[in-house]
This record gives sequence, structure tokens and C-alpha cells, in this order.
Amino acid sequence: TLGATRPLGPLTLADFIGLDVIEQVADVFSQEYGEPRYFSPPLLTRMVAAGLLGRKSGRGFYDYSKR
Repeated sequence: TLGATRPLGPLTLADFIGLDVIEQVADVFSQEYGEPRYFSPPLLTRMVAAGLLGRKSGRGFYDYSKR
């Protein structure tokens, strides 16, 4: 399931980086380049607003509270 010689899958990596950080990067790119492909996805925005930031908050795409 990992494939392509990547040690983490994309959602695990997103949780590790922090969903808030990814949203901020997307916001900077969208402001700089003004292209829709850089806009933060609505799901990501809702997750960050709900406090689901990834590993640092205990939940993101995965639940880390029991680890």
C-alpha cells in the first residue's frame, strides 16, 4: 500500500506535517499564483476548523489518541 518508494502514504504524511500547515501552504500558493489547483480543499478547511490537525492534536485523517 505504500508504493512508489515513499515511506508514508499521503494521508499519513499530511497528518505528520500537520493539516493546519498544509492549509497555510495552500493559502500562500493560491494567493501567490491565483490558480484554483492551489486552493485549499473544503475538506481540509473543515478539518482544521474542527481542530483535527493530525498527530499534534491526536486526530486528523487517522486517530492517534490511543497510541
